Amino acid sequence: MSGNPQLGEALVMNYRVADLNKRQRTMLDFAVMLTEASAKVEEADRQVLRDAGFSDRDIFDIANVAGFYNMSNRIASALGMQPNDEYHAQAR
Repeated sequence: MSGNPQLGEALVMNYRVADLNKRQRTMLDFAVMLTEASAKVEEADRQVLRDAGFSDRDIFDIANVAGFYNMSNRIASALGMQPNDEYHAQAR
């Protein structure tokens, strides 16, 4: 993935239009579910990940990464933190 700048941009803008395989899309769909409605995650949702080839350890890691970003974004929002000028200059 690191050699494709278009993929990186698609992931930043909307992963649903990025050139991803089914396994990658399944992982990101789960991360979005955790972000938007974590209380609604059920065993069936974790099973979808297992069916895509993820282990329970992988699911733990996916949940931890998504949870960390959700937490840090909420803290930044609560404190009114904004990206620096260099980041804004990248048009993100």
